[in-house]
Amino acid sequence: MTTANQNAVARYKNSFLKEVEANVEDGHMVKMCMQCGVCAGSCPLGNAWEHSPQKLFMMIRAGKRDEVLKSDSMWMCTSCYNCISRCPRKLPITHIMHGLANYAYRLGIAPQGQPTQGVARMFWDNLAKTGRINELKFAIDLYFKDGLASGMQVVWNMKEDVLGLVKANRLNLLELFSAHECQDKIGIQKMLAKAREIEDRRKGFTQ
Repeated sequence: MTTANQNAVARYKNSFLKEVEANVEDGHMVKMCMQCGVCAGSCPLGNAWEHSPQKLFMMIRAGKRDEVLKSDSMWMCTSCYNCISRCPRKLPITHIMHGLANYAYRLGIAPQGQPTQGVARMFWDNLAKTGRINELKFAIDLYFKDGLASGMQVVWNMKEDVLGLVKANRLNLLELFSAHECQDKIGIQKMLAKAREIEDRRKGFTQ
């Protein structure tokens, strides 16, 4: 258990709902859920979720902290916003799902090996370097994450698509060495670092 997680448990040991309200984006809206299940029925991945959103919300209110934060359900959200558009109470369900995932990750108790989490981390690390995505490096990181042999197999299976992207100038092999960058990438990195510092301090991840 990380120090941040230990501190959170000690501070909110009598109410997981209060912890969510204090640390999760739009977490104060969880108590407004009336358990109708429209969100689960509207989700295109609803049958693949370990816990549907309304189940997670009830588990939060029931104080099932570990079960919620260690669930991989939040990581299944594709941000289609069907749940928000159809929720009778217009709860920001998508935002809460991503907020729960981020909070679990920051505490160091998110499920290990969850593929969506890995891709999200790759995407962010790539973007934060220059302010723009280097699509070639992102693709290489993604497809070769399980090793050279696995990556080469993926490239071979997608060779026609790769060739088509190169011909259409949608994939430039020179981006392996130099890609489009924002004009002030150092400024962007400083801005992101400062935002992270403020968020850490606000949520108690630093003293």
